[in-house]
Amino acid sequence: MAFFDLTGQTAIVTGAATGIGEAIARRLAAAGARVAVADLDGAGASAVAQSIGAGAFPLPIDITNSASAGRAMASVLELTSRIDVLVNNAGIGGKAAPLWEQTPEDWERIIAVNMTGVFHCCRAVIQQMRKQRYGRIVNIASIAGKEGNPNMTGYSATKAAVIGFTKSLAKEVAIEGICVNAVSPAVIRTKILDQLTPEQVDYMTQRIPMRRTGTPEEIAAVVHFLSSPDCSFVTGQCYDASGGRATY
Repeated sequence: MAFFDLTGQTAIVTGAATGIGEAIARRLAAAGARVAVADLDGAGASAVAQSIGAGAFPLPIDITNSASAGRAMASVLELTSRIDVLVNNAGIGGKAAPLWEQTPEDWERIIAVNMTGVFHCCRAVIQQMRKQRYGRIVNIASIAGKEGNPNMTGYSATKAAVIGFTKSLAKEVAIEGICVNAVSPAVIRTKILDQLTPEQVDYMTQRIPMRRTGTPEEIAAVVHFLSSPDCSFVTGQCYDASGGRATY
């Protein structure tokens, strides 16, 4: 028996041109899914999709724009006739600075990407999943959303919002065959760390009992289960992938 098999399913992974999103896309494709590599970086998405093969295809999308999200999801449906999995991975770290050094524009930008983007994408697929009476949505949050990191008020606030959004949506569709969960990584070695200072990275790493950063592949492994039919009695949960940092 093959566990976590995704053969015949269509999966959409946002922010999949690099980092955690790319690792998730590769993992789901290896499990049999046809993966839409969704990203604002069209060239990057095309390169990853071509590298994956197995029917993977690029999906240009601006998750901060509801019309763009709607068009993207509609194009996937037209191409594959179904949407089984949505992984909301796209996100930004935002400006690394204390609150008094941040601008309203900094705040609005991180909310638009990390929080409103999840809303747009979920809203664009949820009716199709309800029609199918099946779906898996996985939202990538962060340990920062539970504990709060200094000089990252916007990031911490938006990731906390993603966790709350996940729990709420999960209850709305709990009897319709749709499971909605979140994953909260601790610090993962990706390009998003380039947006932070070495001091911030050290602050986060030193709070991980394993004393190391995680890898994108380790996050993808958790997402794989939550994206599969085997995840049938798990919904509204936040799975921590934190090397022991999270304690609740």
